[in-house]
Amino acid sequence: MLALAGGALSSALGAPALAQSAAQPFNVWVEKFRARARARGISDAVYSKVMVGLKPDTSVYAQDRAQPEFQELTWQYINRRVSDWRIATGRKRAAEYAGLFARIEKEFGVEPAVMLGYWGMESAFGDVVDNPRHMKPVFNSLAALAWGDPRRRKYWETELLNALVIVERGWSTPQDMIGSWAGAMGHTQWMPEVWLNMGVDFDGNGRISPFGKPDDALAGTANYLVKRGRYRRGEPWGFEAKLPAGFNDGLADNKTWRGLSTWGNMGVTMVDGRSLSGYDEQARLWLPGGPGGPALLLLHNFYAVRSYNPSSNYALAVCYLGDRVMGEGPFQTPWPGGERALTLAELQEIQQRLTRNGFDTGGTDGRVGNDTMRAVRAFQTKAGLTPADGYPGLAVLTALRGR
Repeated sequence: MLALAGGALSSALGAPALAQSAAQPFNVWVEKFRARARARGISDAVYSKVMVGLKPDTSVYAQDRAQPEFQELTWQYINRRVSDWRIATGRKRAAEYAGLFARIEKEFGVEPAVMLGYWGMESAFGDVVDNPRHMKPVFNSLAALAWGDPRRRKYWETELLNALVIVERGWSTPQDMIGSWAGAMGHTQWMPEVWLNMGVDFDGNGRISPFGKPDDALAGTANYLVKRGRYRRGEPWGFEAKLPAGFNDGLADNKTWRGLSTWGNMGVTMVDGRSLSGYDEQARLWLPGGPGGPALLLLHNFYAVRSYNPSSNYALAVCYLGDRVMGEGPFQTPWPGGERALTLAELQEIQQRLTRNGFDTGGTDGRVGNDTMRAVRAFQTKAGLTPADGYPGLAVLTALRGR
C-alpha cells in the first residue's frame, strides 16, 4: 500500500542533499533514536540487533524522485494494469483460493472481486513479494528516510518504530522484512502501521504476516477496508452509465453526491439504457477519460476501495481488474483518443522485438513494468515517435513490425 507512505519527498533534493540535511551522522542518530525505541517497548537487544551496523539505503531518495517518471493517461493506466496476464492469472488464483475468498467474504463482507483486484494490483498476485528486482530490505530504507528526510521525518520515524515493534513481537525478522522503497510489504503491500493495527492472523499460526500464504495479507486488507474505508457488505462499487445528448459534463466532477434517481431525472441511465428511477443510493459521476469516454456512477464502496490509496485511477483499476477476473466484460464506451489493450501475445511480441533491437525490457513475459516502459520510450525517441511516453501500444507494435 504505497500511498500510505504519505506525500513524496521533495523532488528537488538529491540523495547527498538529503543526507546532509540530517542533524548528525547516521551512527550518532541511531544511538539517539534508541531512547524512542525504548519508549515504544522495544528491548535494547532487539534494537541493537536491527539497527547497530545498519547501512542506510540512500538510494530511496532517488527512487522517490523517479516515481513520476511516466505520466500515463487514464486509459493507458488501466490498459497496462488490467492486462491479459493479470486477468488470466487472477482467474487461476480465484479458483485456487476460492475457499479463502469465501471465508473473507463471510467474515468481513468484502467480495472476492475486490480482494482479487487488490492482490493483482499490489503484488501481481504475490509474484513480486520476494523479487529482488522490486523489493529491498525495509529497515535500510526506513532508517534512511527517518534519518535523512527533513520534511517527512516524523512519519518515517513512526514507521521505523512500528517495524521494530513487529520484530519485538516475533512476527518477523529483519532479514525477512523486504518491501518497496517506502517500506510497504507483502501480498497487499502493508506499511508497518497497517501490519500492526489492521493485520489478522487468518491462517491461525499464532502470528500475523503479509508474506507466505496470502491468508493474513488478504484478510488484513479486508479488515482495513471495513474499519478505515467503511466498506459496506453486499454493495457494488459502481457501474458504467450512459449520458444523454447535451449533458453538462461539469456535473461529472467525482465530488458531488446525488441520488441515483436524481441522476436519472437528468437523463442518465445505465449503460444498457435501463432507468435509474426508484434507486435512492447516493452516487458521484465521473468521466475518467474526459468527455465522450466511459461515464461511471460511483457508489460508497468505490471510495472505500480508494481509502487504501487516495487515487481514483488506482481504485478504478482495482475494481475493474476484479470485475474482469470474475468474468465481467470491458467498458462498453471506448476511451476518447485511446487504444484497445494489447493481448498478451502482442505485448510479448513488443518485448521480443525491442530486445532484438537492443532495447532491454527485462524479460519477454508480456508483463509491462518500468524496464519495458523505459525500453519503449528509448525506441520511440530513436524512431521519432511522439509522444515518447513509454506506453507499449499499437503504434509501437506497428513501428517495430516495420523495422
